[in-house]
Amino acid sequence: MKTPIFTGACVAIVTPFQDGNIDFDKLGELIEMQIAAGTDAICICGTTGESSTMTVEEHEDAIRYCIEKVNHRCKVVAGTGSNCTRTALELSLFAEKCGADGLLLVTPYYNKTTQAGLVKHYTYIADRVNTPMILYNVPSRTGISFTADTYYQLSKHPMINGIKEASGNFSLVVHTRALCGDEMNIWSGNDDQVVPIMSMGGKGVISVLSNIQPETMVKMTHACLEGDFAEGARIQAECYDLCEAIFTEVNPIPVKAAMEMMGLCNAEARMPLCEISAGNKEKLRAVLAKKGLLPQG
Repeated sequence: MKTPIFTGACVAIVTPFQDGNIDFDKLGELIEMQIAAGTDAICICGTTGESSTMTVEEHEDAIRYCIEKVNHRCKVVAGTGSNCTRTALELSLFAEKCGADGLLLVTPYYNKTTQAGLVKHYTYIADRVNTPMILYNVPSRTGISFTADTYYQLSKHPMINGIKEASGNFSLVVHTRALCGDEMNIWSGNDDQVVPIMSMGGKGVISVLSNIQPETMVKMTHACLEGDFAEGARIQAECYDLCEAIFTEVNPIPVKAAMEMMGLCNAEARMPLCEISAGNKEKLRAVLAKKGLLPQG
């Protein structure tokens, strides 16, 4: 049995930008907000953090800053994945040196690979780090998905702790649980599927929605961890419209727009991402207003 890096709610935190540069002061405010809300872990430089548009130096600076700012008050998972195995290893070793609690590594994108290539890629990195790894399955972005058999092969490695499962394929989750048991922890990578995945043994979520509703995600995941799936399902249904609103366009465009409306940070994203469309912005504003998340006055 592998002890999960964290249980409960992990925020896939946005990277705030100001005039094209990382706004570290604002990032620090967002980190403090998450810790105050009881968030169990912070994932820095994930997809929501726009890591694919960062230079290596920026990527490393963001990881170092987050780990130092958190200062062991919750877990920190560093996004260190790449479609280049050597780059992923270098980023992973840097995050490890800084003191990350876990590493999140997305499947190689664009060049993709075979299932055998996935095993080689992750084994190569796992053999060279001493920090537990979370595999990230998001085929809608990368063009490749794990199979349950591949998960099973990788589950045998002591440094491979689990999966962020964002394929939307519940059959894959069930098959993986059947093959791997507690040797491969599973976290939901989709905010609208947290409770179903946790009902199948999942340990929590790595969440976009936590950027604007951290307390909600903490309550939902902790209810499930305590076995109260009815309460978890109630919360899941209650926030469905907000989940839908923050994915009307490519993440993190809508969630950054929401955060700007809420006064948390500006909506600036790195090209090729751009501002949210006027129509979707108004739909998002209406949902935020309905939820009472907009500043008053």
